Amino acid sequence: MSVTVDVEGFAELERTLDNLSKAAGKGVLRRALKKAAQPTADLASSMAPVRTGNLARSVIVGAKLDGRQARIHRRMFRDDKSSVEMFVGPSYLSGDGGRHGHLVEFGTWKMAAQPFMRPAWDQDKRAMLDRLSEELWAELEKAIRRAEKRAAKLAAKG
Repeated sequence: MSVTVDVEGFAELERTLDNLSKAAGKGVLRRALKKAAQPTADLASSMAPVRTGNLARSVIVGAKLDGRQARIHRRMFRDDKSSVEMFVGPSYLSGDGGRHGHLVEFGTWKMAAQPFMRPAWDQDKRAMLDRLSEELWAELEKAIRRAEKRAAKLAAKG
């Protein structure tokens, strides 16, 4: 199954990000992605089956994967040099019960699938992309103001 998404404004966004330092640009992207994805994570948490321990509490937005996931991800995206990535899902690292999230989502031979991540994404993807657009520009404006303030301070010093 393929999904087509039309996104506009990336050229302008990239030009604006080029005016910032690499670290500031990454910070803008990271903060915007995290804020935009949090409602999707909250929706997935609310859709998690109740009798699955602490699964609902384990759904997070984060930049880290466990060891196995990181190895698979590196192999899949070896040639992709994207600057910032965020992941939404049950956290293996939180200790809150996320270790079995994939088994609940996809099922096992003993247990029927009880999807909660995919339905949350399907329900929220358009709104998430709209939030991301708004958050990116808001974070960019803040970062530009901080950079201008820093430059003015340096210029005043001499």
